[in-house]
Amino acid sequence: MKNPSHDSDAAGMRLAIAEAMRALEHDDVPVGAVVVRTSGEVVAVAHNERELREDPTAHAELIALQRASQALGSWRLLDTVLYVTLEPCAMCAGAIVLGRVPRVVYGTSDPKAGAAGSVLDILAEPRLNHRPQVDGGVLRDECAALLRNFFAARRTKPLPSAAARPEGCESG
Repeated sequence: MKNPSHDSDAAGMRLAIAEAMRALEHDDVPVGAVVVRTSGEVVAVAHNERELREDPTAHAELIALQRASQALGSWRLLDTVLYVTLEPCAMCAGAIVLGRVPRVVYGTSDPKAGAAGSVLDILAEPRLNHRPQVDGGVLRDECAALLRNFFAARRTKPLPSAAARPEGCESG
């Protein structure tokens, strides 16, 4: 017998992966996030828009949380699940705690900036007033492949020429 929670987690992550792929349209790191009510209703979707907005805070999770708050008419995102293709960073983990998101499901770990257990564990910090349930590794291979392919392609692109660099910039 299939685990219904596992099936809904895979479905939620597939939506997040589809959203992550939209980030590629504007050369952003392909991270997608989806906020779903526990009833299954999709409340908000988002993808990284840092390059598009030229904003370091335009992470998929933050945009999805903002949209979900607007859709639900509350900053308290009770009765929701956040699906995200990459383990949240410290900034996003802080927003998750402050938004009272009860459950976070992520695809692949982030060994450089993950704040759900890889580098930090903000989401399990006992001194904070909210600790969501965290489940990682849902569709891990698909989520990791998106990122791996993006960065592999980026490494093969030539660096900007010296003439294209800002004045005073000595390296690419």
